[in-house]
Formats: sequence, structure tokens, C-alpha cells
Amino acid sequence: MVQRWLPEPFIFAIILTLVAAGLAMPICHQTPLEVIDHWGGGVWNLLAFAMQMALVLVCGSALASAPVVKRGISLLAGIPKTPVAAIALVTAVSAMACWLNWGFGLIVGVIFAKEIARKMPAIDYRLLIASAYSGFVVWHAGLSGSIPLTMATPGEALTKATNGVLTSPVPISQTILDPHNIVMVLVVMVAIVVTNTLMYPKKDVVSVDPTLLEEETPLPKKQQGSRTPAQRMEQSRLLSWIVAGIGFAYLIFHLRWGGGSFDLGSVIMLFLFLGVLLHGTPLAYVQAFTQASKGAAGIILQFPFYAGIMGIITGVGASGISFGTVLSNACIAVSNATTYPLLTFLCAAVLNMFVPSGGGHWAIQAPVMFAAGADLGVDPGLTGTAIAWGDAWTNLIQPFWAIPALAIAKLDAKDIMGFCLIDLFVTGVVICAGLLVWAL
Repeated sequence: MVQRWLPEPFIFAIILTLVAAGLAMPICHQTPLEVIDHWGGGVWNLLAFAMQMALVLVCGSALASAPVVKRGISLLAGIPKTPVAAIALVTAVSAMACWLNWGFGLIVGVIFAKEIARKMPAIDYRLLIASAYSGFVVWHAGLSGSIPLTMATPGEALTKATNGVLTSPVPISQTILDPHNIVMVLVVMVAIVVTNTLMYPKKDVVSVDPTLLEEETPLPKKQQGSRTPAQRMEQSRLLSWIVAGIGFAYLIFHLRWGGGSFDLGSVIMLFLFLGVLLHGTPLAYVQAFTQASKGAAGIILQFPFYAGIMGIITGVGASGISFGTVLSNACIAVSNATTYPLLTFLCAAVLNMFVPSGGGHWAIQAPVMFAAGADLGVDPGLTGTAIAWGDAWTNLIQPFWAIPALAIAKLDAKDIMGFCLIDLFVTGVVICAGLLVWAL
């Protein structure tokens, strides 16, 4: 079904734009001109994030092509001896890495999966890459989840974003590290490992096209022989060591004494300076970076369109309401103290199809959902965690976050989304049950 009906991710973004506009006009009583203005005003709001996503893809891929890293990944990829064992290992590695940091997990999982495909070319490549991506479902309940981390950050911004409901931060011990959440994460991890292995086809295996695993043709290197001063600098290991040392020194200071967190920027810097160091010379890294940058086209093209969709969903016209607020209010209207976290989760899951961003969810739902949760007596940590799970859950079928992974794997979204749809159903049952138990 997915192979037949799911279009190329760029077409999917265009369709979502039209759907968002078509819903915003009658539901929010906005005129076509207002909707167009919200769309155009939002188009460039993800420029910084799009650059970060492009860099995490390119720097991660360039790091993976360093000789020592390739040998290490190759060694790990030799552990599983059967296709089913390989699917289970890739799923587990991806999920654990995404829980630690989503940017790190997203890239590492797919690179690891590609190396397994080189070792085991008869494996079903579509399911292998889907398994690497499926671990992404736990990232917002993990250590890099933007909503729980925002709730744990003190300041006036927190009080303002929640309409005065949260006057003090909510520690991660009540969200990410709450025993209920940890149990949900572990059960979800086990569920996707089991589901992905059970989905392995007994016949009609779609093995990898060998051309997808071919190494990029290296760029021509400068002549050795009698080298000019410029060539000596290009091939100087000392310069690579110096710049890498500066980068690592900043990261250590930033994380240890500067009060910083291991966020997406830190992941990019780690990938960047490790790549510079392990490739040996500045010229070698430039060549690896240039080859890796070919996969960033989808990010550059599609992210402005998703920013425009976010503008439509969050835009407030003369009527004084936005589509996101209407959806949140509809959830509140049918909730009680027990069902509120579950319905908050489902509301966030629907919004995530149009606004695949934790920051976007926070802007839309925080002012409404925390106030309603407080009125019902729901713990704010549970409300925030429910939003975070909803934001992560439908990423399984939202191509937005899959773009970097698909670029590395050299596949289309429709190649993996059929498997991810099954994972969506299975994990949805686990998450819904977990939130209901937590609310009791």
C-alpha cells in the first residue's frame, strides 16, 4: 500500500501544505490571504535548524568514512550471523543511541545498517534501514528531548510559555528519568526489536542494490613530489591536530564548566572535529566532506516547506485562534484526569504530522495544555511527557526526520514507511497503555 500511494517526500510536503491551508480556513475562520501570509512568514523560520540538520548529516557521513571508523563499524557489523539477528541488533543500537541523543542515533544507526548490508548483501535492505530509523521513536523521551529539557530550564520564558502555570522548572526526574517513562522506553525498545524481526520476509526478500553501497569515487589528490607551501599546508597533520584540539577544548569547557548541554550543536561539533582528526589532513577531510554533502539536497529543498506548514498551523488571523489551539482545545473538551495524558499524546501526534518539531509543539501546546492539565489535577511532568511522546511517535511515518537517514541509505521514503507503519501501530498500543497506567 505504501509503495503504491506514498509519494516522494517533497510531494508529501506539498500535500501537507495544501491540507493545512484547507483546514485552517474553515476551522479558524481565516481568509486565503491570511493563510498565505502565515505560510510565507514561516517559510524561513527553520533556516538555522535546516543548516544544523544538513551539517549533522554531512559531518556524520564524513566521520564514518574515516579509515579507522570504517574499520570499527565493520568489526561491529560482523557480529550478527543471520539476517534476523542483524535486524534486531540494528534496531537495538539505533534505539539506545537515539535515547542518548537523537542526532547521534539517527546517523549512527543508518551508517551501521549500511555496513551490515555490505557484510550480508542478501539481507532485506528496506527492513534493515527501517529498523535503523524505527529507534527514533524514543528520542523525545530520552536525554535530548527538547520539551522535557525546556521544562527543566528555569527562567521567565518557561512561565510565559505556559501562561503562568509553571513558575518553577520541572526536573527531568519527573519526566525523562521518571520510572514510568523509563519503563515505557524499555518496553517500546523491546516491542520494536520483536516487531522488526517478526516482519522479516520469509520469501521475496528485497536485497540491496550493490550500487547503493559503492564508495564514492575519491576526489583527485594533489601531486606529491616536490610540494608547494600551499600543498604542504593542505596535507599537514599538524594543522588538523591544532584545529581539532581547539574544538575539543571548547566542547569540554562548554559541557563541563560552561553549563552547556550535549545538544544538536554539540553533536555536530563532535562529528566535525573527530572527522578532521581521524581523516589525518585538512585536504582529506575536505574531500570526504565534499562527497558527503551530496546527500543534503533533500534537507535544503524540503525544510522551508515544513517551516511554511508550521506557519499555517500556528498563525493567528483576525479570528484570534490558530489551528493548533483549536485541536488542543478539542482534546481538552473530552478529557478527564485519567484520559487527559492519553488525549494530549494523540493531539500531539496529529500535530506532529504538520509541525514535526519539538519547539513548534511547545509554542502551540504549552500555553493551553499545561493550564488545562493543572485544572484537572494532572502532574505537569506527565503532561509534558505526553506531548513529547506524541511528538516522537508519528515521526515513524513523517518523512521530515527520515530525510537525512534516507539520504545516507540512498532510498526513498516509500521503501521503509510500510515497515514503520507497523511499528507505529505496535508502539502506539504500548505508549497509550503506559500513559493510562501513569495517570491512574
